[in-house]
Amino acid sequence: MVLFLFIWIGNPTLAQQPDPPGQVEEPAEAINQAYLFAHMTHQDYGKLYYSVSTDGLHWYALNGEKRVFEDYRGHPDICKGHDGRYYIAGNTSDSSPDINIWVSADLIKWEKYSTYTPDLKSTPDYGHALQRIGAPKLYFDAPSRQYILTWHTPHEEGTKEDPERYWASQRTLYVLSKDLKSFSEHPTKLFDWDMGTIDVFIRKIDAHYYAVIKDETYPTLYWPTGKTIRISRAPALTGPYSEPMAPISPNFREAPMLIPSPDNQIWYMYYEQYPGVSYGLSIADRLEGPWYQASGYTFHADWDKYSLPASVRHGCMITISKAEYDALVNHFGIDNE
Repeated sequence: MVLFLFIWIGNPTLAQQPDPPGQVEEPAEAINQAYLFAHMTHQDYGKLYYSVSTDGLHWYALNGEKRVFEDYRGHPDICKGHDGRYYIAGNTSDSSPDINIWVSADLIKWEKYSTYTPDLKSTPDYGHALQRIGAPKLYFDAPSRQYILTWHTPHEEGTKEDPERYWASQRTLYVLSKDLKSFSEHPTKLFDWDMGTIDVFIRKIDAHYYAVIKDETYPTLYWPTGKTIRISRAPALTGPYSEPMAPISPNFREAPMLIPSPDNQIWYMYYEQYPGVSYGLSIADRLEGPWYQASGYTFHADWDKYSLPASVRHGCMITISKAEYDALVNHFGIDNE
């Protein structure tokens, strides 16, 4: 008997990889036809920039990679509100006492809407909160017709010997509002459990509310979930929220963003490998998982299943209509090369 051994030697970059699920063959068939990424950049931290996408995977900068609104400061977070207009929250720095809110009918022209100054010392069971307001985020809960405004605040200073103590002491606070003019009496801790959390945002999907968080404990053999993106679930907007589920991302990831796919059947979760190194993308058909990571930043175009403009940093991604997408592109211009 004669045995033949065939050995294939080829270019590994030609290996076929499946495309992410959730796409549509004809753009007009998409339930979600366009997306906006409102973000800052590595070189211009805390200022407002736009990128857009029609598939939720490939993103292109607007306005020649220049700011789109000079007055904005903060970690951009946009929600569509009670009156059909868009609201964006921010603050000039973590040490500023104020949270600023702007409003826009078209995502092009923004005007100041309100300012909220929380009394952090009034939070029940959190009397030692430091005057720090990190990454305020807005969500409009349609069933209750109210907004939840969240942010993170520490209660311990870092030391030379233990700088991570500051970050591990971060807790997520919230207030409620019907109109973003008046707010609930005092900030309240969102979670019952005792762990550091930052970059938290809320979404209602079907019958449940989900809090997407960054686990802000430093990763060790005894806390392997540290600095990862995780999800908690609750029956109501303000909880009680479950213990966070298993990590969606590797360690040292933050600033998560969640969007539905064009066919509205799949979830895309983006997160930053900080500080400004790259973005990761995890994919699932339900928020409980399982999640897998899409291929990106490989330096091989046929391996990369998603792409973002260079130097983008923290922000938010939202679905927009094709008409809104066209208006943004016509107004600002797009860098689609």
